[in-house]
Amino acid sequence: MQSRSWVGPGILIAIVLVIALVVGGTYNSLVSLGQAVDAQWAQVENVYQRRADLVPNLVATVKGAANFEKSTYVAVAEARAKVGQVAPATAQNAPNDPQAFAQYEAAQNQLGGALSHLLVVVERYPDLKATANFATLQAQLEGTENRIAVERMRYNDTARAFNTKRDTIPTVLFVGFFGPKFNEKNYFKAAEGSEKAPTVDFSK
Repeated sequence: MQSRSWVGPGILIAIVLVIALVVGGTYNSLVSLGQAVDAQWAQVENVYQRRADLVPNLVATVKGAANFEKSTYVAVAEARAKVGQVAPATAQNAPNDPQAFAQYEAAQNQLGGALSHLLVVVERYPDLKATANFATLQAQLEGTENRIAVERMRYNDTARAFNTKRDTIPTVLFVGFFGPKFNEKNYFKAAEGSEKAPTVDFSK
């Protein structure tokens, strides 16, 4: 009879241990996936910074071209300034904060749009396009834009892996206990209208 008296507590202890192992494994898995998201986000920030660093030289180059439209390079400069106004803490926390993410993405999309417009306008200035300095900057910018697309895609992949783990059983049963530490990660989405090719009108 005495040995049977330990059966109930023994089963309870075993259940507690199993739950502890599951919760511990869940926590460690989320930490690992969260670090992967943070690392990839840092790569996204790096390539965006690379693009921003190209802007001053690009603006200076087009300003030197005769009769180049001032409003075009001013828009690029202003868009770059808005990117710089996004606080580092806001940018760093963007994957976890939808509002911060939207602010960061909007600033970057505005700069991307201004640069795209500038490159369209440059088509009207063959002499500018033919200069070695502009050709080099354009190649660097195009390469950076390609890199941005790649790093955004990779970030979305790591965010999706985290969110999938977070929202599936058994993780979804315990994730609420950890508070905001493991909030759902935000995704990059295509800019509105990006599916449409830009219209180039040389008649103006």
